[in-house]
Amino acid sequence: MSNNVPSIQDVAARAGVALGTVSNVLNNPDLVSEKTRAKVQAAIAELGFVRNDAARQLRAGSSRSIGLIVPDVRNPFYTDVARGAEEVAKEQNLNVLLANTDDEITREQAMLSLFEEQRVRGVLVSPTGDNLDYLKQAQKRGTGIVLVDRKSSDFSSVSVDDIAGGYLATKHLIECGRKKIAFVGGPLTVHQIADRLAGAKKAVAETKDVTLAVIELKNLSVQAGRALGDTVKNFDGVFAANDLVAIGIMQASVVDGNLSIPKDLSLIGYDDIDFAAAAIVPLTSVRQPSAEIGKAAIELLTSEKSKTKNIEFQPELVIRASTLR
Repeated sequence: MSNNVPSIQDVAARAGVALGTVSNVLNNPDLVSEKTRAKVQAAIAELGFVRNDAARQLRAGSSRSIGLIVPDVRNPFYTDVARGAEEVAKEQNLNVLLANTDDEITREQAMLSLFEEQRVRGVLVSPTGDNLDYLKQAQKRGTGIVLVDRKSSDFSSVSVDDIAGGYLATKHLIECGRKKIAFVGGPLTVHQIADRLAGAKKAVAETKDVTLAVIELKNLSVQAGRALGDTVKNFDGVFAANDLVAIGIMQASVVDGNLSIPKDLSLIGYDDIDFAAAAIVPLTSVRQPSAEIGKAAIELLTSEKSKTKNIEFQPELVIRASTLR
């Protein structure tokens, strides 16, 4: 052994098998008998052998890994997307590497470059801005790209009809008798947020004597929602662009004793994360099939078909105590 680092040759010698047999155990275990696999795996354990995957990737031209780039890993919606992606990737003997951008385009581009350097099989990405030229360049270089939670004619994508979701949420508030409604979310330059607002405006435009105010946030966090405790007193209905913001508003209203939900304020969120049902007042929310989005994105990325395909799921309104009177 050189430098005390065990090699694949050392494993073969310890197990008493050919080099190709060790390679098959590592890469194609179904081709090796159970008895021989056990011998090789015992030798690997005894020696503390760790495969040099970087070298294998250079020979193969790609790895067993897929990159997933999201704007906010703290948002349970994206962790659910990642879990769905991992479930399908595992079936194909692939791994998912998760990268967080904090909604920063420069970090997003840096993560994409890093994944390209690692020769990943492809990248799933929820882009931050409108300019997707850097993704187009990566695609031209041979990196498979699938957009997540975003539509585009230039890439395969998996998304949800957020205009329909915004409409469902606001229409429900109107049906609850709410007339002074606020849409809370941001930045409004984010496509998903803009589409949810467009759906809200559509519902309000269909109804007389209902107003819609827009409160733009810099980020969609519990803290951002909680900071709106005094502001939401001016409304009888609030549509938050995600559940985290809605839960923050609920904390400021109920825990601090500012408002009663739903008596004084009907509150609805978006995404239907696990915390929505478990909130101090169970939160009405617009459900996105987050895990299914991740699963579909992996299937698109690993499909042999090269034609661009766009999958759009429909949202579902889940009514709970925060809007019931």
